[in-house]
Amino acid sequence: MTDVRRSADRYRGGDPASGIESLHAFSFGRFYDPDNLRFGAVLACNEERLAPGAGFDEHPHSHTEIVTWVVEGELTHRDSQGHATLVRPGDVQRLSSAGGVRHVERNDGDLPLVFVQMWLAPLSPGGDPSYEIVHGIADSTPYALPQAGAMLHVRRLTPGERTAVPDAAAVYIHVVRGEVRLGETELGPGDSVRITDADGLVLAAAGTAEVLLWELG
Repeated sequence: MTDVRRSADRYRGGDPASGIESLHAFSFGRFYDPDNLRFGAVLACNEERLAPGAGFDEHPHSHTEIVTWVVEGELTHRDSQGHATLVRPGDVQRLSSAGGVRHVERNDGDLPLVFVQMWLAPLSPGGDPSYEIVHGIADSTPYALPQAGAMLHVRRLTPGERTAVPDAAAVYIHVVRGEVRLGETELGPGDSVRITDADGLVLAAAGTAEVLLWELG
């Protein structure tokens, strides 16, 4: 089964007056839809746009796997475990909040920052927080998230290139940029697809495109 969700249908959040614009694919904050709480382990897929100098002040998380993909600009990350990093396009950042952690996310640069942040439910709650950043992950190199029983596939496609959708019980697709086709369905930036029992599906790029695919157990 394939469920296509369009970018225009995302919930709008953030605080535009403070330079923060957020687009939510799932129920988030004050936006509540009991029929759109999660898909498999995926709890959130937020598109965040931060103006220079804007950001999220220190705030807590717990029992959540947080994976961040920067589209443009640089994300400054600091957390209560002592990690302080710059996350750039091509980097995969993971924060396992486990029993509890606090962090800050800001755009300390001179250019606008755009990133996609995905929250996944861990298989087992609690434990100790952990952090990892993979700089410049190679195309088609999967990023394993065993804490959530999931695998992230990053695909940067050239015009006309095709890529297989993982055959899995569930797959979540988010189009970062460009246009791709899934069967007869055209997908653009910000569109997403929730697939159950994926088997033999292929994405084809109309032009240069970037896609995130979550293979879910």
